[in-house]
Amino acid sequence: MSDNAATLQNRPTVLVVDDTPENLLLMQSLLRDDYKVKGANNGERALKIVAGEAPPDLILLDIMMPGMDGYEVCRRIKADPKARHIPVIFLTAKSQTEDEAFGLSLGAADYITKPISPPIVLARVRNQLAVKASADFLRDQNEYLEAEVRKRTHEVSAIQDVTILAMASLAETRDSDTGNHIRRTQHYVQSLARKLAEHPKFSTYLTPATIAMLYKSAPLHDIGKVGIPDRILLKPGKLTPEEFEVMKTHTTLGRDAIAHAERELGTEVAFLTMAKEIAYSHQEKWDGSGYPQGLAGDAIPVSARLMAVADVYDALISRRVYKEPMPHSKAVDIIAQGRGAHFDPDMVDAFLAIQDEFIAIAATYSDSEEDLQVKANYADVAGLPYR
Repeated sequence: MSDNAATLQNRPTVLVVDDTPENLLLMQSLLRDDYKVKGANNGERALKIVAGEAPPDLILLDIMMPGMDGYEVCRRIKADPKARHIPVIFLTAKSQTEDEAFGLSLGAADYITKPISPPIVLARVRNQLAVKASADFLRDQNEYLEAEVRKRTHEVSAIQDVTILAMASLAETRDSDTGNHIRRTQHYVQSLARKLAEHPKFSTYLTPATIAMLYKSAPLHDIGKVGIPDRILLKPGKLTPEEFEVMKTHTTLGRDAIAHAERELGTEVAFLTMAKEIAYSHQEKWDGSGYPQGLAGDAIPVSARLMAVADVYDALISRRVYKEPMPHSKAVDIIAQGRGAHFDPDMVDAFLAIQDEFIAIAATYSDSEEDLQVKANYADVAGLPYR
């Protein structure tokens, strides 16, 4: 391609819309030395060109045309997200102030009355193209920055997810009862939170963003079990009172481990704050008989109250080597009986309303026989009885 051809190819394109052939020829001769010029003798043709693969950079638009007038053409262009950034200059014999005001109100960039002054037309076209070039540059920069933000946000979210799963997997390798428990409880909490978002008491707190954080944080609820000795964590049968006191420390160990990670980051992170709440307080009971702090009622964080229902339900229905899974109906009865004692009454009501969702989640993330065998093998290698 020659330099002249390349220069012509890079010129801005001006679309002239006028139903009079003489006016089209006049504007062609005036503009062709500096711009690529396209012509349209009616509004419908103009809109097709604007919607094409190579839309113009600026439009000179007559108002008084048969069929669709210039006002309507401008209105449609400005209503199109892909075309609204193209500057429109009305070029018309309508010289009344109210005509000009109406044209500008439709989004036109300028308004020139006939008969035209060629230097004025060229100056206004040049000015509007300069403004458009600046706007296009800023828009491209904004789109690039928005794309980068989306990319970085996705990367940060992915890192969070991987970190959570890695930490939660540590608990899985230690606790023979875990299996797909962390996945099931994660989904139970999400479903329960979505239902409670309809409740006036929780609607302000349980926003979509908060529910997303709950879902992300829930797998860390038992991370503190990593710090419980195998002789207690994997002990078959009932724990002694002394052993149970050690077991209860998993809530504090979990909270402290997450807090330590947060300190290493040097800043508070929303999903880790929620993870600390869940790890530390999910064993609290509505009547104050839980641990580690003996919190009661609304003093228990909402996140921990959600996890309490999810955690107990899953423990009741899960298969263990030493026991068969409890039927769903019996687990429901136990949770219902704990309404107002073990559990927040509103959360029990929500659970009862969506129990079919819990059944579906349990079926989707059920423990396979292979999972159970792997856990049994771990206990055998460790020289520990598998409970």
